[in-house]
Amino acid sequence: MDTREAIANRIRQLCKERGITPNGLSYISAVPQATVKSILNGESKNPGTVTIKKLCDGFEITLGEFFSTPEFDQLEQEIR
Repeated sequence: MDTREAIANRIRQLCKERGITPNGLSYISAVPQATVKSILNGESKNPGTVTIKKLCDGFEITLGEFFSTPEFDQLEQEIR
């Protein structure tokens, strides 16, 4: 798994926990629906920190809470 997949999985998990659809997330976080869709479908090569921060604001969590999961802790180093 790479970072993009981990980010998409975390967004899906948070949506499911909170009963929020991707479109609902777009609305509450002020991130365009196309951007959310692109991240979830793995089309976004590099979801930016500002975008992820907006999504976190929509979920009412911090960036630290977003990334504080075993999935992120186990990611391989991406520099090869």
